[in-house]
Amino acid sequence: MTVALTLTQHALSVVSGAAVGFTLGLIGGGGSVLAVPLLLYLVGYPVPHVVIGTTALAVSVNAYLNLIPHARAGNVRWKEAVIFAVVGALAAFVGSSLGKVVDGKKLLFLFAIVMLVIAALMVRPRKDKPGAMQAHPGQFSLWKLIVAAALVGTLSGFFGIGGGFLIVPGLVFATGMPMLAAIGTSLFSVGTFGLTTALNYARSGLLDWAVAGLFIAGGIAGGVIGARMATHLGKSSKGTLNLIFAALVAGVAVYMLYRNLSAFGIHL
Repeated sequence: MTVALTLTQHALSVVSGAAVGFTLGLIGGGGSVLAVPLLLYLVGYPVPHVVIGTTALAVSVNAYLNLIPHARAGNVRWKEAVIFAVVGALAAFVGSSLGKVVDGKKLLFLFAIVMLVIAALMVRPRKDKPGAMQAHPGQFSLWKLIVAAALVGTLSGFFGIGGGFLIVPGLVFATGMPMLAAIGTSLFSVGTFGLTTALNYARSGLLDWAVAGLFIAGGIAGGVIGARMATHLGKSSKGTLNLIFAALVAGVAVYMLYRNLSAFGIHL
């Protein structure tokens, strides 16, 4: 499906893609949460389900591209990444199939609630175990990884990769890997979940390929900068960035809740 956009909207699509790519490279799966509201409200794309399908494809490609610098920096645990991605992709297909049949405004309302949860999770203090990445890098609980992947994959598919932020805490919970490793590893799953969701939406005609291309183009530049910053920023600096990003996510979520209250018969 394609909607005619103005030149300004095309430019805003590139800018939005750059913002999403930057945050994906910087904080991993969490960057995907802004894709839907940016295309919906900043760009002004009018069809919620097409927004979800289109941003899922754009986030997927940008996540795979951002994976490259993280892999070169040694921030990716491939065994955990593959298991999480395969299990989660199957769950993402189920989640995205459910998402397609839910009313668009109700889906966005629920998405906004998830964004508020995400914002709260982002401000929680996290402690990495010193040397955790080197001590026992191959040891993890397989069943925990499978359960976490299934839950996160379902939410990611249902909300069009909006649940992708949960990939990072899911990996930490299941494997005990440090945050930087979880950020790098999460990008493989973000790409896989997003691609699964996008293809599912595309087969129903709910994907705008041209807009996805603009998002991807912007995300390439933003992702390179974000991945470099993730590797070089100190823990205290990244904590400040998390607080700022959490406040932004919460603000956007409140706006989305307000815009979509009418789906439940509430008018302010």
